[in-house]
Amino acid sequence: LLFLLYVFTKDIRVILGGFSVMILLFFWGVIFLHYFQKKLSVFTDGLCRTLDEMMDSTVRPQINYEAETLLARISHRLERLYHVMQETRHKVEEEKAELQSLVSDISHQTKTPIANLKMLNDTMLARNISEETREEFLHATASQLDKLDFLIQGMVKTSRLETGVITLEKKETVIADTLVDAINGVLAPMERKHLHLSVDCPENLTVSHDSRWTSEALFNLLDNAVKYANEKGRITVTLEKQKNRIYLSVFNTTEYISKEQISHLFERFYRTDSSRNSQTGGYGLGLSIAAATVSAHKGKITADTKDEHSLQITVMFPL
Repeated sequence: LLFLLYVFTKDIRVILGGFSVMILLFFWGVIFLHYFQKKLSVFTDGLCRTLDEMMDSTVRPQINYEAETLLARISHRLERLYHVMQETRHKVEEEKAELQSLVSDISHQTKTPIANLKMLNDTMLARNISEETREEFLHATASQLDKLDFLIQGMVKTSRLETGVITLEKKETVIADTLVDAINGVLAPMERKHLHLSVDCPENLTVSHDSRWTSEALFNLLDNAVKYANEKGRITVTLEKQKNRIYLSVFNTTEYISKEQISHLFERFYRTDSSRNSQTGGYGLGLSIAAATVSAHKGKITADTKDEHSLQITVMFPL
């Protein structure tokens, strides 16, 4: 291009000026390339350091929210990635803690029946015992096996519900029918304790729920109320609709129960002092299964008391 300009102009200054501009552009390009390489090196070092810190979970990415540079845009993505990683890490830690808790519960709760079974079995093998005693031992063995079966089945149910393994089959069903199924399961023990039951429930109110699991949850609430109700006491079941929610309450008179005990009622294997001393006390699984079932329905379960000799458990289902 310079040669063509010289041919047309016959002026050597065109050539000199053109070469001067080329030299200046060359040096500017060298300086710019050096500056760009330095900036790129700083950027990549910072990016690698940020990624290392994110993987070590020591610090979150530092972001200038007002900047519109490439680094700022990448930092925005890094922060989102950091939050996803943190949520995943917390979820894994929670699942690990839940698994450890479940294994610990299984070990603790099955230790006694297994020890009893071994003792009964060793006794029958090592000693010459009468047929009547052998039959008593076999009945005791069957009782311990039933306890083991109940514990394992209960723990499987709660773990499946809590981890979301079970998919609920929700249908628009009359909630009164589900409640009746639950009540039918506790009529016999209620008769034995001469308890008075009153139910206040709309007949045609439909709720989207899994009737089988909900019926079992309500049965556990009623069974708990029957077990720990006073002799000739009363149980009151009320169900009402408030705006876009359904509230179902089970109230019963009971022996002394403190606020501290109420705060632990829905924990797996938790038993109050009275339930430990009671011959009809359960294993502390019923209310935890009920709580897990309600949670799987996106509902909420709470316990409260009007005084130290009553208990009211309320279940909220969203409509």
